Amino acid sequence: MSENDDIEVDSDADKRAHHNALERKRRDHIKDSFHSLRDSVPSLQGEKASRAQILDKATEYIQFMRRKNHTHQQDIDDLKKQNAQLEQQGERRVRALEKAKGNNQLQTNYSSDSSLYTNRKGSAVSAFDGGSDSSSESEPDEPPNRKKLRVEPC
Repeated sequence: MSENDDIEVDSDADKRAHHNALERKRRDHIKDSFHSLRDSVPSLQGEKASRAQILDKATEYIQFMRRKNHTHQQDIDDLKKQNAQLEQQGERRVRALEKAKGNNQLQTNYSSDSSLYTNRKGSAVSAFDGGSDSSSESEPDEPPNRKKLRVEPC
């Protein structure tokens, strides 16, 4: 054997050893990733599971979370619409009240409830509802000695 043959043998052995080390590192990384995935899935946390079980349960969990996110997004969209409608309704009521005040259509009724006004017809109009006849089912109870006024549309 010549000197070059010994270098090639060492170099082949070194290549093989280096390749084996890289492969071992790759397998360890995959193993750690599966352990991390297993610990991220609530139904598998701390349990022993095969790689196939981990992938199955992770897939189920991802699908569950997607459905849950979709439902939450729909709820958010519905609440945004409801909020916008309530803001528009409040703005319309404020403008109606300001218009009524500007036209001297309302005169302050100096009763114990300063948020009530009367229009020219004598109907009571609340400053908070803009003359709407809608009522809330969650209105607080009136004190026993106070008469409840009926609100009529203008």
